[in-house]
Amino acid sequence: MTTLDPAEIAKFAAMADAWWDPKGDFAPLHRMNPVRLGFLRAAIADHFGRHGGRRPFEGLSLIDVGCGGGLATEPMARLGATVVGLDGALESVNAAAAHAAQGGLSIDYRQGTAEDLAASGAQFDVVLALEIVEHVADMHAFCESVGKLVKPGGLAILSTINRTVKARALAITAAERVLRWVPDGTHEFDKLVKPDELAAALLPLECRAPVGLSFNPLSGMWKLSDDVSMNYFLIAVKAAT
Repeated sequence: MTTLDPAEIAKFAAMADAWWDPKGDFAPLHRMNPVRLGFLRAAIADHFGRHGGRRPFEGLSLIDVGCGGGLATEPMARLGATVVGLDGALESVNAAAAHAAQGGLSIDYRQGTAEDLAASGAQFDVVLALEIVEHVADMHAFCESVGKLVKPGGLAILSTINRTVKARALAITAAERVLRWVPDGTHEFDKLVKPDELAAALLPLECRAPVGLSFNPLSGMWKLSDDVSMNYFLIAVKAAT
């Protein structure tokens, strides 16, 4: 069994050269990234008491599952964490490694699956799974593996798109087929996940209330919000032993 969806892997492998192009196929992620990174930094700092300094995450281990080209992976390394970037598409891993090398960053990029790494016994203080659960073959198996990868006392941070009528209209119909912000077929409505479903799949980790991520089409800006009807974050904490 594998959580990799071959069609999804092929889709992102074909776009691997565009990961770091702010005007390319991943332009929406580039626009989202400042708010996304601010949320990640605050959540990790609050949980581990790592506020202040240029490298506040020094000594923490972190894995970015479904890292793609490393848009979230690299900033975590710059904050001092010891970082692994994991992705099923070799093309994305190669693009990420090349970009990190250009920036003089030491990041352990690997092609592989969350379940295989979890089976090896590897664990991390922080597990990121950003914009990935809607692309895996088995969401429940994937979340089980994410939970296993978290050290006792650590946390997982996931982000995805809610399965709502609003999300179908805006994230799929408008963004993909009308405005062409992302390639048509990037998301499948039936694979989107509601917050309560994601929280249930992450048990026995304890999930906090989801936090919305909202886009203003007039300003082109993203912001954190109470509205989880579209994009949202979910933080899950593993009990300390």
